[in-house]
Amino acid sequence: MSLAVIDRNDVVLRGRLSAPPELRPMPSGDTLLVFKLVVRRESPRPRGPRSDVITCVSYAPALQRYAAAWTVEDVVEVEGSLQRRFWRTPTGTAVAYEVNCRRGRKVSRASARPD
Repeated sequence: MSLAVIDRNDVVLRGRLSAPPELRPMPSGDTLLVFKLVVRRESPRPRGPRSDVITCVSYAPALQRYAAAWTVEDVVEVEGSLQRRFWRTPTGTAVAYEVNCRRGRKVSRASARPD
């Protein structure tokens, strides 16, 4: 059995932007799009958090151009994969989980309502 059949890493998120998308130049010369989505939990515990803030990134130039028009509170849907990234800091190694987005689109609030 091939790994393509065994492994699957597909993420689809729909939520609202908590801050404007940011373009960050990387040491490699690439540009990274970074934005955060607030996604409500389906069944939150009575005293627990009702939502999660998910960091999303993309190196895709088309998505970077499209996301430039997104503003705070826009409802956005993205598709991508979950990744864990490591980098060095002055105090040691840091780690983060992010959704590496290959596609994204702004969603009208009317179509974003749950059924």
